[in-house]
This record gives sequence, structure tokens and C-alpha cells, in this order.
Amino acid sequence: MGDLSADLAPTGVLRAAINLGNPVLAHGTAAAPGGVTVDLAREVAGRLGVPVEFVCFDAARKSFEALTSDAADLCFLAIEPAREASVAFTAPYVVIEGVYVVPEGSPLRSPADVDRPGVRIGVKQGSAYDLFLTRTLAHATVVRGPDGVVAFEDQGLEVAAGIRQPMTSYVAEHPGTRVIPERFMQIQQAVGTTPDRRPETVAFLRELVEELKANGFVADALRRANQPDATVAPPAE
Repeated sequence: MGDLSADLAPTGVLRAAINLGNPVLAHGTAAAPGGVTVDLAREVAGRLGVPVEFVCFDAARKSFEALTSDAADLCFLAIEPAREASVAFTAPYVVIEGVYVVPEGSPLRSPADVDRPGVRIGVKQGSAYDLFLTRTLAHATVVRGPDGVVAFEDQGLEVAAGIRQPMTSYVAEHPGTRVIPERFMQIQQAVGTTPDRRPETVAFLRELVEELKANGFVADALRRANQPDATVAPPAE
């Protein structure tokens, strides 16, 4: 593992970027993070025989920036074309869903209804669903903010976009809103590093993710984090 350690953790410490803004993947504080991404980072470091350092952020775009600016060695991000030139991804380890929230009286009932002129959708800037909607919407307008529901509330938008679990919690706490049940996207969360790493290093990460999906490690980590609704990704083809 010496060559792998030197390549993936050149400082002698594996620096893992953790997005505390996605509660499905991470929770806690920067001083004491937890969740499936934290467990995965510890396992990677353990296999390499190096200590791990958690570099924590409140948004995926900040984790991405940490990796691409050499402030982190490892990241946990959704696979998106806008990121693939800068990140060497594994296959996904978990799949989560993007859904819309609308006011209770909204005529919008499906994701297809949302993509029409005059509909404004609040998103968390730089999130996977920001990138996806920016790429795929034909008529609706994306409005970026620190969080989709913040933009939705502050600007009186027609729609907020986000991850199913926190959006469901939001609706439970905010009478007068509802979730559109059908997902608008499936978010494939993967482990990533920079593409200038050796092919053997990227292969090690990809093989390890497949092992940890198959042996129940990922499912156990999700249960421990109280995220039973998140789905372990299928084996890579």
C-alpha cells in the first residue's frame, strides 16, 4: 500500500472533504463529524495505513473546490458531467432522490409540470440538483441560494428543490407546503479524487467501494446514521 498511500495521501494524512450540508451523507460538527462519508473516509485511510483528517464544509461546491485546489485528497460528491473533468469518480455507493417542494395550493403536481415558463425553482448553489436542473430544464428558471428552501421562502418562489429526506422534514415543519412525490432526479453519490492520481490509485478506490457495497459496510453505515431510506447503489457494471 506504500505507493498508493504516497499518491493518495502525499502529506502523510488522508484529507477527506466532508459535506455537512447533506444530512443523508454526514452529520455532526466539523470537530466531530459522523455519517457514511466519514465512515468511508476512515476505511480508506485504514486500508492505506495513514491517519485521516476531516475537512468539513456546508455545501457540495465547497467540497469540490477543496479537492480541486489541493486542500483535500478525497471527496464525496454526486456524479455530474460538470464535475467529471476535475474529479475521478468511483461508481456510486449510495443513491438518493431529488424532489420538489411547492405551496400546498400549487397547481404543480409532477416534475414535468414544474418545467414551464414563469416557474422559479430555489436550489442550493453548486449542488448536484443545481447542476442537473441547470443542464436539463427547458423553461423554468433556477434561483440559487444558500439553500433551496431559503431561496423559496425569501423570494416567494414557486418551487424549492432538494434531497428527499430533508425536504420531507421541511414539509412536516412547515404547514402549507407539500412534496411532489415523484422524484425529478436520482443523485448518484460517489467517492472521488483528482484525475492526476495514478491509475492504480483510482482503481483501488473503485474496487474498495464495490467491496464495501457488497459486504454490507455501506448499508450498516447508513443505518448507524439513521438514514435507512437511502439506497445502497447497485454493483458497478
